[in-house]
Amino acid sequence: MTEPAVLGTGGPSPPDTRAPVVALVGSAGGLDAVVEVLEPLPLAFAASVVVLLHQAPTAEGVLAHVLGRRCHRPVRAIRSGELLRPGPVLVVPPGRHALATAEGTIVLVASGGPPPYRPSADLLLTTLAVTAGSRVVAVVLSGRGNDGATGAVAVHDLGGTVLATDRASSAYFAMPEAAIGRDDAVDLVLPVTRIAAVLVDLVGPAPARGRAR
Repeated sequence: MTEPAVLGTGGPSPPDTRAPVVALVGSAGGLDAVVEVLEPLPLAFAASVVVLLHQAPTAEGVLAHVLGRRCHRPVRAIRSGELLRPGPVLVVPPGRHALATAEGTIVLVASGGPPPYRPSADLLLTTLAVTAGSRVVAVVLSGRGNDGATGAVAVHDLGGTVLATDRASSAYFAMPEAAIGRDDAVDLVLPVTRIAAVLVDLVGPAPARGRAR
């Protein structure tokens, strides 16, 4: 895909529920990768951004704080039932799976014991694919295991876009490699340092000042 189409620009629509949704998923080594992606993004980035990194269910919920401090942008934990919209980066908290709904919200459910991975990238990506279709951009970052591969297939098959980091820029290549190996689901494999620029190209310009947010 050399000339990515701009998402969510098919005419007038509500600015929140029809905005593109970017899901950054990863595991081991994923924190640094997420920072590499988020830090260059414009503050007025015109997409919802959801971050899911594997965490122990008993972990302290400090990931949003750490990301906000390192990326110098608003980051907070997702609240169950909230609407996906451009604004603060939303982080899936430990001990919860995140599921997208047809109403454009994210619902959190208790993760329980494994399997699946916790929180589950496959559950998040699959439900986003079903509910948001071509507006979804899935980004599979550094991590162990194969979580996210099935979700990447769902995003691809339902019209969305899938990016994955290459081997050289992945601290752990298992998660990206698993997605890359599934049914041609990944549209672009690239260094983590290039992902932000590609996301800006895909999402398009930020809304004009004065529009409802």
